[in-house]
Amino acid sequence: MLALRLARGSRPLVLVRRLLVAAASAGVGFLLLCALANASGHPAQSTGAVLRLLWCFVPLAATVQFAVAVARTDPATRPRPGLSAVGLGPVRLTVLAAVSTAVSCTLGSAVALLLFLHLRGDLSGLPFDGAAAGLLDAGAPLPLAAALVLLALVPVSAATASALALRVRPLTTAPAPDDSAADNPPQEHPVPAGPPGGLPWGVALTSLGLAVEAYLSRGDGHSLLPLPGRLDATPAGVLAGWALTAIGLAMAGPGLAYHCGRLLQAARPGAVRLLAGRVLMDEARRIGGPLGIVCAVLSAVVAAYALYGSGPRPFGPLTTLGAALVLGCTTATLLTSALEAKQDRADTARTLLRLGAPVSALRSATALRTAVLLIVFAPLTWLIAELAALPLTV
Repeated sequence: MLALRLARGSRPLVLVRRLLVAAASAGVGFLLLCALANASGHPAQSTGAVLRLLWCFVPLAATVQFAVAVARTDPATRPRPGLSAVGLGPVRLTVLAAVSTAVSCTLGSAVALLLFLHLRGDLSGLPFDGAAAGLLDAGAPLPLAAALVLLALVPVSAATASALALRVRPLTTAPAPDDSAADNPPQEHPVPAGPPGGLPWGVALTSLGLAVEAYLSRGDGHSLLPLPGRLDATPAGVLAGWALTAIGLAMAGPGLAYHCGRLLQAARPGAVRLLAGRVLMDEARRIGGPLGIVCAVLSAVVAAYALYGSGPRPFGPLTTLGAALVLGCTTATLLTSALEAKQDRADTARTLLRLGAPVSALRSATALRTAVLLIVFAPLTWLIAELAALPLTV
């Protein structure tokens, strides 16, 4: 009940983010129900049904990542001094964040079920009733228990991941001063830590993913893991190779962002470059992972378009929905992580403005950080896409 009251009293931007989580959950729930309907309508093709279900876990993972990012930026669940006195300590706030995430995802799952039943023709009296009966195997019965279990995957996974991600979150402001705190003031903004250690492992996994894709894509063109829709000739190595590549880029992203910050501070930097580089080094661990995943998703989109984009309607509606969910959720996760970083450095920005720093300097530092990340990650995305598509075109 407290989670619902906080959701009702949230600011419009917070409500928009929660509605986006609900929309992503609805999309994943619809894909899961489509896989269930296909399995129910074609009982002899059990292997294909399992593979369709496995493909749904890619947008499911992207949705859970987005839900966790939204939970981290929710002002209602951020620890603040004085909340423990009214029974809202760190543990209670973590539970509250998990419940709020589960409520948003459950709303999306309910919408997915209603839309699925409506398009199948099971619900009558509305426009476009039964418009997709053939695509959704309306002639086959839909197991209610299995449908509810599949629809519960997103709320349960997102709530659990949010609770795990927020269980050790520190206070955002300093505690109330006392005699001992006056002698030893708390350090709210420590010196940035050393470079993230995942860069070598990330490069190795990315190279391994490209090698696996190149090796396993050789053959007669038939796939063990066909994509839903019309991509039924995608080699099995594409999924395994892309998964390893995505993990590798996610591991390498923080290290690349950290070294971008060091690059900005090279060769006698001025105040703007020094500020931009130091902030980028401090934010590398927070935005580097989502940035690497966006790089992997965009490279997959570029490679898929290079392979299939010239053909007549190569992508089916379910494939298009899944790709839109993955691309949208990963991009939204990156933007939400950047918003979280901006919230965490708000005190520093106010201090700089109070000391006389011009607003244009802060804006220039932000633009400089964005530009250097684009300069580094845009060519990397294109290179990964070209290397991923090369084995499938020769």
